[in-house]
Amino acid sequence: MGKEILRNLPKVDIILNNEIITSCGSELSGEMKKEVVQGYLGELRDAALKGEICEIPSKEEIVLELKKRISAADSYSLKRVINATGVVLHTNLGRAPLGREMTEHIVTELTGYNTLEYDLDKAARGSRYTHVEKLLCDITGAEAAMVVNNNAAAVFLVLNTLAQKKNVAISRGELVEIGGAFRVPEIMERSWADLLEIGTTNKTHLFDYERAIDENNAEIILKVHNSNFKVIGFTEEVDINELCELGKNRGVKVIFDLGAAFMTDSFLPGALKGQVPSVKSCVDAGCDIVCFSGDKIFGSTQAGIILGNKPDIEKVKKNPFTRMFRTDKLDLCVLEKTLRYYKDYPVAIKKIPALNMLFAKDDELKKKAEFILSEVQKDIREKVDIKIVNTEDEPGGGSMPGVYLPGYALEIRAEDLSADEIEEKLRKNAVPIISRIYNGGVLISVRTLMPEDEYEIVEAITGL
Repeated sequence: MGKEILRNLPKVDIILNNEIITSCGSELSGEMKKEVVQGYLGELRDAALKGEICEIPSKEEIVLELKKRISAADSYSLKRVINATGVVLHTNLGRAPLGREMTEHIVTELTGYNTLEYDLDKAARGSRYTHVEKLLCDITGAEAAMVVNNNAAAVFLVLNTLAQKKNVAISRGELVEIGGAFRVPEIMERSWADLLEIGTTNKTHLFDYERAIDENNAEIILKVHNSNFKVIGFTEEVDINELCELGKNRGVKVIFDLGAAFMTDSFLPGALKGQVPSVKSCVDAGCDIVCFSGDKIFGSTQAGIILGNKPDIEKVKKNPFTRMFRTDKLDLCVLEKTLRYYKDYPVAIKKIPALNMLFAKDDELKKKAEFILSEVQKDIREKVDIKIVNTEDEPGGGSMPGVYLPGYALEIRAEDLSADEIEEKLRKNAVPIISRIYNGGVLISVRTLMPEDEYEIVEAITGL
């Protein structure tokens, strides 16, 4: 019986010449597309011979299945999605979005060769740090700066350079774990710094640091901002200004791992003011070294940015491990452009998508939600209901835990679809839409939508 039904199995060439098949999989070579067709027809052949199927699907059914498989094979794994979660710095979705203006800049500067390590004035080899160091120093007031590929690398390099085999005092409440189970104590251990825990989980006083210096020969103070969690209630920590004053008086270096931070706090709206120390305030306080992430609140690409006094930064630059963690032309291209925005903070808020989303005004968000709703209502089917609701958005990215930003979302419900089914349909859209389910409805938060996302959202909802 199995062999008899194989007569209905179409030939590979016939399928490959089908108009639907020839029009899909534009980036697949002919040989790759042929492999997909042969693979599926082989599956049908094996199933028939084993008696698992009693008839071969029709040619039309085979073509539709192969269209799905070819499209899947033609699709990139790292792809654009629409972030409709309301979480601005969504770690799973690439954290800070770059925006169209930035990507156009990348295309212009990096399509061919570039001056990554070439000094045009001297016609000689240059340093990759020069592209961003002066900008970082001008904006923050630091003496020197350098960039590596992420903030964990930045902290490791600084400790390995300045704290190797030295006692490093750190509050027990700051021995944090960051994403991917990377823990501060383990990073310190690998850098060959000697961890000296002081204080308690909820309270650390200035006298704890003084005792660490006087009784345990602490030569470095490391402060780590607890940016991915919050301890509330009976708590106390030492202000960075006090720590820097102590370090200056006792000849002890102060290193501050900010993790995520605004460049300055002078322009912050009320909801965000005072949530994290700004980079500039830490430099002004007298920190010997300040480290922070490039793709969090800074709003740029993944990077570990290191600021500090010139002698220490020069030592870090010369550390043999630095080459292992150095950043590349793509990141430096993005960072330089981002820093040029930061020369004028109103421009930075307008041009850097993450800042624009974090600082979005109520009327702007409401207007965006109303526009999408009006467009959807032109063509929505009767069994689907959509309305605007108030929601709470989040900065995200392990930056400001417990901080919520009032916003608006489109709530979608349907008589014939569950919330899980709606969420799945949106997630499997041509451009995947990542939403969230709340109280039985599917929410499309408008804060985190890029300008080009709105019509894609409309099309996806009307297609439910």
